[in-house]
Amino acid sequence: MEQKKITMEERVETAIRNTQDLYLSDSLPWVVGYSGGKDSTATLQLIWKAISALPVENRTKPIHVISTDTLVENPVVAIWVTNSLETMQKAANEQQMPIIPHRLTPKLEDRFWVNLIGRGYPAPRPLFRWCTSRLKINASNTFITELANNQGEAILVLGSRKAESSARDKVLAKYENSTRELLSRNADANLDRVWVYTPVSTWTSADVWEYLIENENPWNYDNIELFHIYRGATPDAECPLVVDKSTPSCGDSRFGCFVCTMVSEDKSMQAMIQNDEDRQWMMPLLKFRNEYLKTEGDRHLREFTKMDGSLQLQFLGIKSAGRAIPSARPGKLISEKLVRRLSTTSTEEDGYPLPNRKVLILETRVIDEGGKKHETTYKIEKIATLVHGPYTQEYRETMLGELLRAQETIRNNLPKSVPDFSIITLEELEEIRRIWVIQKREFEDSAPEIYLSVTGTNYPSPELDETTPFRPDDIRLLRDVCREIALESPQSGSQNSKQLLFNVLREQLGIQHGYRGAIRRVGLHGELENVLEMRSFDNEDQALDFALLRKAAGNELMYEMRDAADVFTYIPDEQPAQELDV
Repeated sequence: MEQKKITMEERVETAIRNTQDLYLSDSLPWVVGYSGGKDSTATLQLIWKAISALPVENRTKPIHVISTDTLVENPVVAIWVTNSLETMQKAANEQQMPIIPHRLTPKLEDRFWVNLIGRGYPAPRPLFRWCTSRLKINASNTFITELANNQGEAILVLGSRKAESSARDKVLAKYENSTRELLSRNADANLDRVWVYTPVSTWTSADVWEYLIENENPWNYDNIELFHIYRGATPDAECPLVVDKSTPSCGDSRFGCFVCTMVSEDKSMQAMIQNDEDRQWMMPLLKFRNEYLKTEGDRHLREFTKMDGSLQLQFLGIKSAGRAIPSARPGKLISEKLVRRLSTTSTEEDGYPLPNRKVLILETRVIDEGGKKHETTYKIEKIATLVHGPYTQEYRETMLGELLRAQETIRNNLPKSVPDFSIITLEELEEIRRIWVIQKREFEDSAPEIYLSVTGTNYPSPELDETTPFRPDDIRLLRDVCREIALESPQSGSQNSKQLLFNVLREQLGIQHGYRGAIRRVGLHGELENVLEMRSFDNEDQALDFALLRKAAGNELMYEMRDAADVFTYIPDEQPAQELDV
């Protein structure tokens, strides 16, 4: 017998009835995730319609509407959402609705420009996706967790739909082992006291649009204008409320952060600019993102040390004709020990990062055979290189200047519909400046000078709260002296020998100043010595060889090494290994 097709009207009636029953069933507060996109708008509109149909005396439970603004959202959507929240608050008061809008933002230390330009984090990429937690998850989870802790539990209402994508299907599947008829437990262990309700999970995209177009927005916002925003961009999607890393990021959606590097290009902003002359003012944002937020080929823009100044080795598989050779070694890799260096210069073919060295490695793997695990060690040739860390000072300063320049250009070309716009706030500028001077000991204090050169006006906050040990002119003099020193070492890596020398001297001056006024200077000598040992390199080649020497010394050598050659020719004979052809 053919199953009767459910009409859209029946879908809406069922969703409203379920929502009312759930709302009246207990005293748990609600949190509605609102991104301003079509799915979250339809979900909130359903919630509003359902609760408004109840008698005023029954509208006792608060419904918190949270929208997380990363401060680097697509500007059109960010403005749309901000105005919507303001209109929503007014309408809720007038209609005696228990709806409370909240615009959440990341903590200052979590914000995008503070981490990218201040700390020098490389643009986010699949293996270093540092943005999602800081910009999205932390703000929303903190709000939801505090509410749940205060009330015992809470209900999180999401606009996720199964029909959106296979990725979201997998996320929603986690919520289907329901212990209540309409609710499911949150898949995130950090939100274990939060139930999830997805009233439009079975709707299609067409269902959502039909509902929005044919039903008036209850907080007096224009759904037709929302439709026009979508029509001006690429195929249908939106940025969901992100509460865990399994939720699809804004990079998979239409309306996300304009700085997102989890996708190759921002097609939505491109389409908006192309299709609407009134939105061409966003072009500097698109240009900055494409020119300065690179995730490939950026090694020359980054220091060859990690954030804490340490060196980290990476061992790459041998390639053939530019392609990686598939590993014939079974099991899970658990350790790599350096046996010897096989080359003293870099291998420049096959696209290996430079500089590099060919090395012989003892590779230990755990093999599972019929439930029994055992370790096997292989002797294998690999290519050693250094993992590059944060952006260099020079590149961070360049990015700050270009970002401020983009902001100035935008402000001079804003349409009347956008009264004001900022890419980066003064609060963020001050935090970047503080990180540069206090944490990174870049005593030149270049942020005010960059600001003046770009805007033509003096930096609004001339003095740092903390007392800096040196005047910017003193440090510039030190830099000039280092530049005049005759150093003949060839450059390899992002900085030449004179810049590296300057960095070491400036770091030691900062350490020395940190102990000024201390009654006992315990630790001063060790810190100064550590800088000399770990950072006194003429170029990256020297740093790589030094890192290999330390790695080889980790093989528990029982005699004093006279020079690097001793280490690289020593082969521990107490470790049996299988020889493999490479």
